[in-house]
Amino acid sequence: MNIKLFRHLPKSITRSIIMSKFSPPINRNMVELDRSFFHKEVPLLAAYFPNPKFLGQFVKSCQNDILYVQTVKHIISMDDSKAILLRDDVKLISDLNPETQLKINEFGIILKPYTLKLDYSFWKSEEILKSILPENLIDDVPSGFSQAGHLAHINLRDEYKPFGKLIGQVILDKNPLVLTVVDKVNTIANKFRTFPLELLAGEPNYIVEQLESGCKFKFDFSKVYWNSRLSTEHERIIGKFNPGDVVGDVFGGVGPFAIPASKKNVIVLANDLNPESYKYLQENIKINKVEPFIKPFNLDGREFIRKAPELLLQWHNSQNGIIEKKIIKKVSIDDNKTKKNFERKPIIETTKIPKFYHHFVMNLPDSALTFLDEFIGLYGSNPQLKTDPEFKLPIIHVHCFEKFENNENPTPEELHNRVYEKICKLIQFPLNKEKMEFHEVRMVSPTKPMFCVSFELPEEVAFKQSK
Repeated sequence: MNIKLFRHLPKSITRSIIMSKFSPPINRNMVELDRSFFHKEVPLLAAYFPNPKFLGQFVKSCQNDILYVQTVKHIISMDDSKAILLRDDVKLISDLNPETQLKINEFGIILKPYTLKLDYSFWKSEEILKSILPENLIDDVPSGFSQAGHLAHINLRDEYKPFGKLIGQVILDKNPLVLTVVDKVNTIANKFRTFPLELLAGEPNYIVEQLESGCKFKFDFSKVYWNSRLSTEHERIIGKFNPGDVVGDVFGGVGPFAIPASKKNVIVLANDLNPESYKYLQENIKINKVEPFIKPFNLDGREFIRKAPELLLQWHNSQNGIIEKKIIKKVSIDDNKTKKNFERKPIIETTKIPKFYHHFVMNLPDSALTFLDEFIGLYGSNPQLKTDPEFKLPIIHVHCFEKFENNENPTPEELHNRVYEKICKLIQFPLNKEKMEFHEVRMVSPTKPMFCVSFELPEEVAFKQSK
């Protein structure tokens, strides 16, 4: 290609031409990852500085002629001095910009050949995969993943599953903090929201430790539900709770809502049907030292909602209506104006346990809506609650999917209306839609948005008498 024409090409085209020289070699018949295959030599010219004191001035003045490729150092050691790598299309001094040619003469720079040697470590996982997967699969290579502790979880589409081991090994190699790579065998199909896993690469170790919202969570990824993509949603909901609020976490899992909330002195009754989730919820309570503010339960969601007022009342009575928490506080022990001394003293901090709930969290998007009818008559057997001057009706935060067909193009308002109608039907009451919050959590797929709908449980529903 004519170099002068090359300079006048659009930058996007120029970049793709340059980068093609730095692309990995291609082998679409690779069955098992062969790292030694990925070697490439790129011939370049280097601007050699007999006197390296001019190097900084050259870099500042000749930016357009210097090789800038990610992870490649453009300043190198050469023959007991320094050199700068030039653009890979430079073959002669005449290929350089006039200002660069002047600087070369001014600083006594010598152009020398240099061979840049690239190996497997140079390329990113996506680039490696595009060079070894079948050509019909390279437009959307699955190099992204969700991470929980040391474990990377990818969701391979069917057409990529035959190449799962290759994909897993590349992801393992290119992500130093990842020790295990897994793929789900099929979709969630059991009542515990877990799915069979296939080990693609690394250690068969599914016990992970994950940091989120300032808390540490330990769990067996293969036996409980965890989704790192929901961390923002966890924090959003937790941000709605105030110290001293009572929260019923109906499908609590290993505690991503409950434990951070209890750290800020929110009173939480956390429940999960899965015995493994319940086990790790208990362990995570101890790890994070939040025992005073959280009670774990291993009940069906419907049973938990039904028993929620009774469970809270039992807790209230067993603690005489008060939670005591020992904290260490700095206390002044000297009135000396020029120098103050302090000592650390244990102080008992008390929090009143209300007899009513401020919030219920229902993070089971596939079916949480179907549990809403259990809130009908929540306080039906305890009408005297209304006389408590501090009483508040609970806010329900229910997560759900609202799938639509490929040929549809519904507006957010249309999707909200569909969910609204379902909720009103289930609780048998016409809610005021204007007072409800519809929050789109994420798009699980192009036709499957996940919402969180928050609304106050109406008094007519909460105190409805059973027939």
